[in-house]
Parts: sequence; C-alpha cells; structure tokens
Amino acid sequence: MKIGIISDTHDNLRNLEAALEVLQAEGVTRILHCGDVCGPGIIKMLSGFEVWVAQGNMDRHPVLAQAVEETLGRGRLARLHELTLDGYPVAMVHGDNEELLRSLITSGQYAYVLCGHTHRRRDQRVGRTRVINPGALGGVRWQQRSLCILDLTTGEARFVKL
Repeated sequence: MKIGIISDTHDNLRNLEAALEVLQAEGVTRILHCGDVCGPGIIKMLSGFEVWVAQGNMDRHPVLAQAVEETLGRGRLARLHELTLDGYPVAMVHGDNEELLRSLITSGQYAYVLCGHTHRRRDQRVGRTRVINPGALGGVRWQQRSLCILDLTTGEARFVKL
C-alpha cells in the first residue's frame, strides 16, 4: 500500500493541486496530512482521498474542524492520530509539541512517526521507529516544496519535490 504524506500546506492551493496530481498518478488513495492546513479550502480539495489530518499550530480557522468532519468524516482531525496501516502502527502529529513528538519517537510503540512543522524533509531511524517529515507544500520558508510517498509494502519513502 502506498500512502501520501503531506504537511504545512498553509492554504497554498496551487501546490496542493500539483501534489494531488502526483499522488493520483501514483495510484495513492490515502493521504496523511501532518498539519498546518490553515483553511477549509484545502480540505475541500482533499475530498477524493481517504485523509487524516494532524491539527497544527496554525490550524485556527473557525470552521476548519467542521469542514474536516463534513468533508472527510468524524475523527479525521486530531492533535494525535494513532493508526494501523498494513499492520504497521503509525503515529502522526504536527510536531510543534516537541516533547510529545520525542516521546512518540522514543516509545518504541510505532513503526512510523509522521510529523511536519519544521518544513524540512526527514527520513530517519530512531531505534525501531522510522521518523518521516515530508517537508512543506506551502509557507514562506526557503525550503523547496515537497511531499513523500511511502510504500508500506517495500518500505521505500520517496520525496517528490515540486
């Protein structure tokens, strides 16, 4: 199973559209968004996918939670998601709470911990846990915009730069 990992869209509809085209071409139907969506317009664009969203520090729009529930379903927006994908335990947070992120990574409970926030791509093993940050699709920081496609069958994590 391939999953798309995105983060920090910061309302950049153009970059999200480009990312979704890449994911569709790869046959990805499941997306994990590591937070900082910002507004409900991003959520509407994700409607054709099975999506979970980690609430980020910039996700303060007054109707964001309602848009997620109406478009993606109940329970799809949370500070922390704990999922099992293809038999692998996965934790997903935005990453702005460094203490929580560190505890998830060092707990040994997860095969994958997915995060965003820093806008920097990361693929690192810490003990038995693999930590992946897809980089950012939006924002004003200098890093090149990117996403990650994780193939849970092969373990390959491929970063796609936009």
